[in-house]
This record gives sequence, C-alpha cells and structure tokens, in this order.
Amino acid sequence: MDYNQFLQAEKNQQYFMAMRPVFNKKALFADMSSDYVIPPEPKPFSRVKIRFRTGRNNVDFVFLAHNAHQHMMHFAERDGEFDYFEIEVPLEDKKFEYYFVIKVGKLTCYYDLRGAVKEVQEYYYFKLIPGNAVPDWAKGAVMYQIYVDRFYNGDPTNDVLDHEYNYIGEHVTRVTDWGKYPAMMGVREFYGGDLQGVLDKMDYLQELGVDVIYFNPLFVSPSNHKYDIQDYDYIDPHIGRIVEDEGELLPEGEHENRKASRYINRIANKKNLEASNQLFAELVQEAHNRGIRVILDGVFNHCGSFNKWMDRERVYENFEGYPKGAYVAEDSPYRGYFEFFRQDQWPYNGTYDGWWGHDTLPKLNYEGSQQLYDYVLEIGKKWVSPPYNVDGWRLDVAADLGHSPEMNHRFWKDFHTAVKEANPDAIVLAEHYGSPKEWIENGEWDTVMNYDAFMEPVTWFLTGMQKHSDDYREDLLGNADSFWGAMIHHGAAFTQPALMIAMNELSNHDHSRFLTRTNKKVGRVNTLGSEAAGWDINKAVMREAVLIQMTWPGAPTIYYGDEAGVCGFTDPDNRRTYPWGNEDQELIAFHKEMIRIHKENEELLTGSLKKEYTDYNVISYARFNRKQSSLIVVNNNNHEITAQISVWDMGAALEGTMQRLMLTDCDGFTTEPAEYEIHAGKVEITLKATAGIVLKFQPDPMELLIREK
Repeated sequence: MDYNQFLQAEKNQQYFMAMRPVFNKKALFADMSSDYVIPPEPKPFSRVKIRFRTGRNNVDFVFLAHNAHQHMMHFAERDGEFDYFEIEVPLEDKKFEYYFVIKVGKLTCYYDLRGAVKEVQEYYYFKLIPGNAVPDWAKGAVMYQIYVDRFYNGDPTNDVLDHEYNYIGEHVTRVTDWGKYPAMMGVREFYGGDLQGVLDKMDYLQELGVDVIYFNPLFVSPSNHKYDIQDYDYIDPHIGRIVEDEGELLPEGEHENRKASRYINRIANKKNLEASNQLFAELVQEAHNRGIRVILDGVFNHCGSFNKWMDRERVYENFEGYPKGAYVAEDSPYRGYFEFFRQDQWPYNGTYDGWWGHDTLPKLNYEGSQQLYDYVLEIGKKWVSPPYNVDGWRLDVAADLGHSPEMNHRFWKDFHTAVKEANPDAIVLAEHYGSPKEWIENGEWDTVMNYDAFMEPVTWFLTGMQKHSDDYREDLLGNADSFWGAMIHHGAAFTQPALMIAMNELSNHDHSRFLTRTNKKVGRVNTLGSEAAGWDINKAVMREAVLIQMTWPGAPTIYYGDEAGVCGFTDPDNRRTYPWGNEDQELIAFHKEMIRIHKENEELLTGSLKKEYTDYNVISYARFNRKQSSLIVVNNNNHEITAQISVWDMGAALEGTMQRLMLTDCDGFTTEPAEYEIHAGKVEITLKATAGIVLKFQPDPMELLIREK
C-alpha cells in the first residue's frame, strides 16, 4: 500500500466511524446456550464454536480471551439488528474458561457472566467442562416432590398401627383424621399415604403437567420422613405391600422393639419386602408409560439406628436370614461400616459416631470399610437398573458424606460414574447449601436443589421472608438489585448444563410453605401455632412466584400441595397432607396454565436469559433463542405501575406486536389473548398491584426462513 492509498483508507475509516451509531452496550450478548456455544455440551478433545452478539455495524473488533491470550473472532453473520462474531477453538479434557473483549475505537469493553463490565473477575468467566452433559429430558423438566405419607392413602392395609413399635421414646401412632395438623414431634405419627396412593392419583399428576416425580425416601425406615433408613435394598412395606401380616403389637409401657413382632415381620419378612419392590417397579413403569420420570432420595451420609447393619433396636437380631448388626456383635460383618469410640462395649455397643451427635442417625464410615463403599455404589446402580429403572438420585446432605473432603469427592465421583454406567440417562442431583462449583465441575453431581440461585432470591424479593419464616427483612423485600445480584453471583457457580436442570423450588419438606411466607409472619408452630400459617396469605404473590418459577432457567419443582393452596410453617408443619376434596381449584388451574406455557415455549425450557428492566419491586427479564422470545414482567408493588421496556434486544422487531400468554394480578389471572404494540423496539406495559405478565414475540415465518438461509 503506497502513502496515498494509506491516506484514503484512513479517510474511509473515519467516514465509517462518523456514520456508525453510538456504541450500544445493550446489544452485546453471549451465554452458554446452544445459540452461542456449538455444540453446547462438547466432548473432550473436540472443537467448539463460540459466538458473540453485537449491535449491527456497531463494534470494531471482538476477541475471545483465554489463558491471558486474546483471540480475534471473525464476523459470521448479520441478523436483523445484530451482528454475530465467532471463533472455533480446540478443547482438551479440562475446564476451558473465557470472556470477551470488545473494542470500539479507543473504547474497550469486557463481557463475562455478569454482562458488559469495566473489569472482569475470574469467578464470572464463562466455563466449558468437556464431557459435562446432562440428559435432554431433564432440561426444564417440571418436577413434583412427593412426601409419600402425606400424599394419598391408597391401601389402608399397610398403614402403621398404633403401638406397632417404639420410636424415639414413644409408641408410633396412626392418624385417622387426614386433615389434622402435624404434631410438633410428628415424626412418629403416620397418616397412611403410600405408593398405591400415588398410583391412584397418577391421572391428576399427568393432567397437572408433571414430567418428573421426586420422592422423599421410600426405603424401609421407622420414621414418616424416612431419612433414617434401615434397609437400602427394599421399599418400606408400610408404603408398599404387606402380604404376610403376623405378630403382636407392643403392649402399653413396653419400649423394647425386639418384642414388636408385628413390626418385625412386616419389615423383615422377605415376602413383604419383595412384594413392595414389585409394587414400586409397577409404579415406575406406569409413570414411564405416561411420560413421567422418577427420582429417588438417597440418604448415604448416615443411616438409622434401626438399620440392619447397626440394629440398635435388635429387630433383626433373631430374625432368620440377617447377620448380626454392628451394635449387637463384635464380629458383625458390618462392624467397619461405623466408627466405634470404644472397643470394649460389646455386646450392644452404643459408642458409635452419630451424624451431628444423633445416636438415631449413625454416620456411615466409608474410610473404614471398602465393603460399605462398594455396597452403596451397588445400591446406586441397582435402583436405576431393571426392573426398577429409576431416572436419577437426589442426594441428602451430600457435602457431609465422609470424614474428609478427599473422601467426599472421591466417593461422589465414583457414585456418579457407577450410576451413569448403569443408566446413562439418569441424573444425580444433590441437596447442598452454598456453592456447588467443585462438585459440579469435577463431574460428581449433575446439579443441586437450587436454594442460592433461586429459592432464596425469589423469596426475599417477593416476601422479604427467610425461607424458614424465621426472619423478615424490609431491605430485601422488592430489592431488585439484590435479586439480580444473588441470581447472577450464585448462578455463576453452575455450568450451563447444571443450571438448565437445577431443581428450582419455592417450598419443600425442610422449609416453610411459600404461601405461608406471603403473610410475612415471623415464627414457627411453637411460637404462633399451626393456624397462623394460613392467616393473611396473599395468593397473588404466590402466583407471581409460580410465574417466575415457570419462566426461569432450570427445572421448576412443585412441592406436593403447593399448587392446591397448602400452608405450613417449617418442619414438621410443612408436611401437611394434600387436601383432597378441599383443594384451591383456582390455584391448581393457574399452575396448570403456567406449566402448559412453560412446556409449549422452547425458549422457556432451554433459551437464554437477559435482564431487561428493574425498579423497586419490579423485575423484568427475557427468555429467548434465535427463533422466538418471551418477556416476563413482575410488579410486586401494592399499586399499579406503567413501564416502557426494551424488547428489540431479545430479538423482537422494532415495530410489531407481542401476544399475551398470561396475566396475573391482585384480582386473579387470565390467559385471554391480548396484543401489545411494539414501537421503536419498546413495549409499554401497565400492571396492577402484585402482578405478573408473560408476553410472546413470534417472528413472521417468512422472516424466520430468511434468517435460516
């Protein structure tokens, strides 16, 4: 190039710079969805195409930054108001982290998981984990959590009987009033819900739109919650089938369970156990026939003092076919399954390690027994294999397993591998408070129950309440900045596949019911009483929460009865029975409609998420892909608002219309169609108090065809 040509090129560049629109940060976008990472779940040692979106003719250069190097991305295509840049990169078998650098003249802008920023932080880098993939069926799947004893009694012949056995100092009781509030020490009272009851209500679950049933523990256990398992190999006959029912109840005043012959026969007789396993296999098959998956609760950190490996209650001691438990005999084959602090106490050695000091919950000693280690791996495989074919595990207090972080990570890595080898389409998700980053990135858990990046931010924003109803914070009620800060910060601990299947709950068996949190009453049953859980509740706020739940990335998970208006303070009050015959039909109808909207719109299942508008008590976000987009607006104020919200940056037209899919407010809800005009890329929305709306933009089919070409 000679000097004159150089001068001409410089003049041309200055001309184009002068003609180009002002730098538009709002047009910048990338995430790790299938529109921006191709393929989105790459294998080790493969190549992946990474894309970045800018405004049309609005930037000079885009670079992908990785390992302190910047790699120029090339222009790939123009689509409406946007330009797309891309680069293909080779992957190894380790984490690939990156962010973007955008240059416009002398301006440099960075882009990470927070969006456009002045400075990047490593915590918010985009991250790809080659080989980190999850089943497609779980992405956006609607899950339904069932606490079996409180769902429906389909077989009264298997009910726990009054005085059948002794549990934590008192005899168990059979509750005959289905609507009775759970007692404060309600762990030993049984309402009779069972697997036959779930089968009987399968039509209801299918009509609701459920994709997955997540069961609280089902294995043999003396409590109604069943987190103190006594036999991992069998479904509890009290919720399964009892085909041989012999023996005596415990006399009044008798506390030794070795004399509870009726109970012992029910839970140790192999005919009852095999019949219960068969019923469960039939239930899973029926669910699968209806397109519904099943997830089991795995409690592998600890077992129960009733467990056949420990047998502190001596219920297996004299029953044929069971070796002596570690509590009973020094030479028990299970002695290494537990850590005993004194070696001179047999027979009946009670000096074992209990989880959090509870002797009813013996901690399993994986460091001390390879046999235990291998056995639990086999349990993990057994239930996801024929004839049961379960679709995954939820892992109780998963971060507590083992006596060291090293053992914890090693075991879960092996467990994950074992489950996937037995059933590649199964998922492994964990209960965990705090960052799941290291477990997810190391391929130990697929995802978690999403407390930090869903339940808590939604609860604080809409109600100002802590998830146990133990605290109220005026500063967090309606605080949109806090909501987004929490969602983005805690969401950054996930990989994209993990986030797409995260269990997004409003309530569960460990926390107060969300509907109760809407009354903003701080307390529990022991301070306020059970009835107070239903006072001054706000169903409009509940509908706002469900609207967010069904439009947020992840797997929306309904705690049984939430959809029917069940209230309750924290455990055990949150474990009330499903109110058959007294359901809130309007709330059920709303759930059905929101589930339908969730499932019918692809962008709500796997699309991108983008913050659009915030104000006090107001949040708005878009869910979109290259073909279609939805706008969600929530007004949590107790007064009407009007807002103009940009929609062009989610792929909507500059001029056109959006269709209303759902409107909920203080007066109720409607799915009646309505059109909202788009002018200059914005839509004006007026919402009444405590309202939420879902609007859909669908490009003209001809326009889509042009885009695809």
